[in-house]
Amino acid sequence: WANAGAEGLAKLLDDPRPAVRSRAMAALAKLGSVAVPVLTPTLSKSDSVETRRNAVWTLTRIDHADARAAVRKSLSDGDESVRQAALHSVSVWRDAGSFPRVLELLHQGSPSIQRVAAEALGRIGDRRAVPGLLARAGAKNARLLEHSLIYALIEIADPEGTAAGLGASSPHTRRAALIALDQMPGGGLTPGTVTPLLASGDPILRQTAHWVAGHHPEWGEALARYFRRRLARREQGPEERADLARQLAKFGEDATIQRLLATTAAGTGSTESRLTALRAMAGSALKETPSVWVDGLAAVLSGGDAGLIREAVESLRTLPDPGEENAGRLKDVLLGVGRDSTLDDDLRVNALAAVPGELDGLDTDLFELLRASLGPAAAVDARTGAAGVLGRSRLTRKQLLELTESVRSSGPLVLSPLLGAYGNDGDEDLGLRLMAAIRDSRGLNGLRADVMNQALANFPPPVRRQGAQLLASLEMDPVQQQARLEDFLATLDEGDIRQGQAVFNSNSAACSSCHAIGYQGGRSGPDLTRIGDVRNRRDLLESILFPSASFVRGYEPVVVLTESGETHQGVITQDGPEEIEMVTGPDTDVRIARSEIREIRPGNVSVMPSGLEEQVSRKELASLLAFLSNARRRPR
Repeated sequence: WANAGAEGLAKLLDDPRPAVRSRAMAALAKLGSVAVPVLTPTLSKSDSVETRRNAVWTLTRIDHADARAAVRKSLSDGDESVRQAALHSVSVWRDAGSFPRVLELLHQGSPSIQRVAAEALGRIGDRRAVPGLLARAGAKNARLLEHSLIYALIEIADPEGTAAGLGASSPHTRRAALIALDQMPGGGLTPGTVTPLLASGDPILRQTAHWVAGHHPEWGEALARYFRRRLARREQGPEERADLARQLAKFGEDATIQRLLATTAAGTGSTESRLTALRAMAGSALKETPSVWVDGLAAVLSGGDAGLIREAVESLRTLPDPGEENAGRLKDVLLGVGRDSTLDDDLRVNALAAVPGELDGLDTDLFELLRASLGPAAAVDARTGAAGVLGRSRLTRKQLLELTESVRSSGPLVLSPLLGAYGNDGDEDLGLRLMAAIRDSRGLNGLRADVMNQALANFPPPVRRQGAQLLASLEMDPVQQQARLEDFLATLDEGDIRQGQAVFNSNSAACSSCHAIGYQGGRSGPDLTRIGDVRNRRDLLESILFPSASFVRGYEPVVVLTESGETHQGVITQDGPEEIEMVTGPDTDVRIARSEIREIRPGNVSVMPSGLEEQVSRKELASLLAFLSNARRRPR
């Protein structure tokens, strides 16, 4: 090695041994400009592609003008891999002398060559490349090539030249120009440029305009006139309305848009525009519900239109904490909806479920409404909603005794939440009756230990002993699982909410494929929009580590055996008199006629797969917990 010289080292550039090739390249690079006269003829005379390509990589490591000139010649090499290596070298050195040939390669060869040529042009930074980049972007390119073309425009940062692409006939060119102008310093993109494209008939331009607008919440006031016209337009289909609601939700932090949504929802416009405004409110990502929205929602709830009231109730169940003063106002109007016997019972129940905070008491009519909604004929959301309201209400002893009969007939969907109603009582006779009802309940096997213990905490020892014996018979909470849970709790940090949202939507965790937050996400698992209100950090971690150790109310698994011998395991989502509907996986469900069912029994395996903690790091797990804990309507 010491005596090889430049000529001898050059002969080793295609040695079959990788270590020898690597050492030869390093030794030649160390020689510097002395090696350039030897490597230059190698680029044109050698028949070995390996030699020519490694000569390019070696010249790239030499800081000399002659090395740059030599590499430029390889931009016309007959082998694509050599041309690609030369383009990388030009890119690293930002070699302006190679600009004409690199611009030619942008329109020649494979997409790989074009992609590296675009990267080189971006790093060279010559504004003369902008028309060529825009022209190349006009084709329907592969995503990687499209990204390189747009990033090159951003690096060159020529707003005037790039803006010329906005008038191109190709939607792909206009898309590239829009994104580049939005991202480059001083791009000068204005709401006036983007607004007309939000309703473009071309899906590429419309999607791009939506993406750009979503990055500029400060444009809310400038775009308010456009959104007002869109809201008032009657000839819009459901998809257009849904898209408009999503756009408006992105600007939810802007005071002008907040006022627009509130006045539209409470106004006298078309029902469709008012529904769109309500859905936009629900889709916003605000930390606190604005007072102006509370005004608008209260007006809708008092307006008498059942369809709008239903949408307003659903919006309230997804919106964040409205503040103490606003919570009192909402409580009054929601209770008014609950007492309105002209409305459907399920709507009345959902309105009561949306009441913020605890309910001090329930009059006879409301109590009977909720009890009646616990029956198997009621919809799942009405049953769970009624059980939730009863569970957080301060009931009289007479009401608790009557509710005990409902406990006896309760299935797995409602038993656990109902027990919350008994947490403030301590009468032994009532407690013993409650225990007898729980033992007879069809939902016994879905009972959670923590719910039972909390419900019985104030009862005398005889009642608590019966509860302990019942829980022991259910064989819950193995010691090893608890030890592992405590270990995780002790080692996890607080986590980052924003990172947690990314984990929730990531492919590795895949939480959003089964669970929804607001209007986005899957529906096969529990809706997590308000999970932070009903589950603490420990509960959330347990459900992740041991999904079969406990089950979210309304999502207890069951096993259904049919007369034909089939077995279905999953969660009942609809429990009707003629048939049931079950979710059996992330994207699978099945309908089974009751005439075909031989047996339904509680299951002990969650539809949610275990092992999530193995798919993400502990830091990501901590952030996921922080995100889920923050998904709530009122502060803890």
